[in-house]
Amino acid sequence: MTELTRRRIIRCAAGTIPLSAAFAAEKSVAEEQNTSPVVDTHLHCFGGVDAQFPYHALAPYRPEARASPEHLLKCMDGAGVNFAVVVHPEPYQDDHNYLEHCLRIGGSRLKGTCLFFSDRPGSVDRMAPLVQRNPRQIVAARVHAYAPQRLPPFGTKELRHLWATAAELGLAMQLHFEPRYATAFEPLIREFSDTTVIIDHLGRPMQGTIREHNVVVRWARFSNTVMKVSALPDQNRYPHRDLAPIMLKLTKAFGADRMIYGGGFHAQATGESYRGYRTQVAEVLSHLSAGDQSKLLGGTAATLFGFTA
Repeated sequence: MTELTRRRIIRCAAGTIPLSAAFAAEKSVAEEQNTSPVVDTHLHCFGGVDAQFPYHALAPYRPEARASPEHLLKCMDGAGVNFAVVVHPEPYQDDHNYLEHCLRIGGSRLKGTCLFFSDRPGSVDRMAPLVQRNPRQIVAARVHAYAPQRLPPFGTKELRHLWATAAELGLAMQLHFEPRYATAFEPLIREFSDTTVIIDHLGRPMQGTIREHNVVVRWARFSNTVMKVSALPDQNRYPHRDLAPIMLKLTKAFGADRMIYGGGFHAQATGESYRGYRTQVAEVLSHLSAGDQSKLLGGTAATLFGFTA
């Protein structure tokens, strides 16, 4: 990778398309499978109503259906996905028992992210033990800033402590936010310039104005930022903006060496549907060369997160 330093890499050790376009995208997917691994960097696993892994008392939602690691591995095999990152979901809050269960089942094929809260006493203190119990399997700490009643404490020593703890443990910071909150993260992105910052879901372009999202696009000037192509927005829903110009802008700004993809797995997923989502992702990347698509669909993530065959 040209934009990510060796030190940063070591520390970091989601419509219908025309039939012809689908064939072209599938061909590109097939080509990239021959040149680099396929890595899905964004999926959630849930235990459902299984009492063995109960949801947290503060869970903002509680999925009833199971999306188990066993089902995930079966779908990965059917879809040609080599490796994946299990993004620890909010229903479990900072209880990572189910994530650790997933990592045990997945072995070398799965890694995970963690979720701790800088404004809850003792929460961040549990990050280091989690990482130590799961060597080389926890790759990022996630922060949410999209629900006004559940924002991180911007501008405080507590949020800086969370960021510093993740950095010291060699984790990336993974940000899920509405664009209107982007500027509040910039001081920490600048201060911890050796810590990779992963931007979830294209920076949520449809959840903000074009001007607000351009702030996120300009984060490409920070060499420690990585853009994730996930949660592809439905262009038929408000604000009805075309996705193609957004993708062109993002790929031009970040480049394939600093972009990764994720999505397509859920409780009802099959190998075929999981592969179909990747085909959709490949279609919105059709303006890139086959080599750059290969990087974005797995090569970059494999290096960033330390996945090896």
